[in-house]
Amino acid sequence: MKVSIIGGGGRVGSQAAFALQCGGIVREIALIDANADMAAGEALDLLHGSALAGDQRIYAADIQGAADSDLICMTAGLRRKPDESRLALINRNVSLYKSILDSLRTISLKRHCIFLVVSNPVDVLTRLHMEYLGWPARQVLGLGTVLDTTRFRSLIAHAGNWPPTQVDALILGEHGDAMTPIWSSATVAGMPLAKLLAPRQQAEIFRQTQTAGAQVIKLKGGAGYAVGLGIAQVIQAIALDRRLILPVSSPLTGQYGLQKVCLSLPAVLGRGGVEAVLEPDLWPKEIAGIQAGARALEETWDKISGK
Repeated sequence: MKVSIIGGGGRVGSQAAFALQCGGIVREIALIDANADMAAGEALDLLHGSALAGDQRIYAADIQGAADSDLICMTAGLRRKPDESRLALINRNVSLYKSILDSLRTISLKRHCIFLVVSNPVDVLTRLHMEYLGWPARQVLGLGTVLDTTRFRSLIAHAGNWPPTQVDALILGEHGDAMTPIWSSATVAGMPLAKLLAPRQQAEIFRQTQTAGAQVIKLKGGAGYAVGLGIAQVIQAIALDRRLILPVSSPLTGQYGLQKVCLSLPAVLGRGGVEAVLEPDLWPKEIAGIQAGARALEETWDKISGK
């Protein structure tokens, strides 16, 4: 599989490339960026470590280099400010994102090419990408709450001094302020976390999860390692046709009474992209949280689509 990363010269794009290199799954990685020197420098740095990591081809390219990609990962975008919501980014990022989509229209993409949208606000841009480019819905997905879920699980493990890999918990809905913690099915080694953690602890862990992105931005300028690992997990699930179930953002088709809006529910990922979007049994307050996030996203969509 060939993966092109548009925004590959930036922090998120380059860290995703590094995670993919370490994973050794994809065959070829092309870094594309408006700052060609940054893309070239990151590609060269990765190339220098290839003898220790894997046998992939890694190089910088212009937009034409994406033409024969099996998957294109979109990480380009303006960075969120520490006190800025992801949805507030929409006015600053839509024009930039549309210009990238216009450039993709000038090249002959593979019909089976899958797009993974990482740029924020990811739910809105995932829908914009699908509708503006006219690409099949199953072949356009957003990273959604994959990163939020990883943070949630890791923070739960830290609070309880448990192994992070034995924590199974989800964040669903909007990737943003209206994200919804799913305590109804959360477990550690199969034991229900709703009974192991007091309500006060649950609230504090979720607060830390909600504010994690802003905290990292404040301390070091932006996230990189965790999101890079999350991107690699999604791409590798598709490359290996694993049918892994992950909370990616995709258009809903009636789940919890919602249509068209893109947000995160558990989705089956395979070689064709999103194979199915699931509708698990949740507590009523969790469903209400997902629906509230959908309303916020629809309001933003109406503003950018002129409705």
